Amino acid sequence: MRPLVLASASPRRLQLLREAGWSVEVDISGADEIEDHSLTPDALALENARRKWHAIAARRPEDLIVAADTVVWLGGRFYGKPADFPEARKMLASLVGRTHQVVTGVVLGSSSASVEFSELSMVTFHDLTPESIEAYLCSINPLDKAGGYAAQDDGGRLIEKIEGSLSNVIGLPMERLAEVLSEIQRLQE
Repeated sequence: MRPLVLASASPRRLQLLREAGWSVEVDISGADEIEDHSLTPDALALENARRKWHAIAARRPEDLIVAADTVVWLGGRFYGKPADFPEARKMLASLVGRTHQVVTGVVLGSSSASVEFSELSMVTFHDLTPESIEAYLCSINPLDKAGGYAAQDDGGRLIEKIEGSLSNVIGLPMERLAEVLSEIQRLQE
């Protein structure tokens, strides 16, 4: 099978796909993401994934493209990538001691046929002091992560528990993606 084309600059998504044994090419879409708070988390994640997917599919119509977008959501509020450290600090402070949703929208396929799905995980943070939030932020780069945190590097510092897929919280629901990729492979044989 040809390599997957990942429509993302995310090193975490690339690593997840490679760890699962897929040959992957990266083609960054450059698509503009929206932050429409009137949409549901899954609708927002899917819309942004569609934008990325369409940008690549237009120039690579025969390739198998995977595009994804991850949304952190709590109480009707979308938590995107923070613009700076003060915004990251504020985001984490509002998430501590609470459970929030992490939704990843995925679009997968070629221009002749594609599949869309979203995956939901629930993430509960520990109660944290401002000092522990500051120490955490100094240990990662929160500016390229939805919600300003990294589940793959957490080590129990922020996250008390995850209900659902850990890889979804990292940025790509690998369990569900593997099922869909297997079905696509089966249909292509």
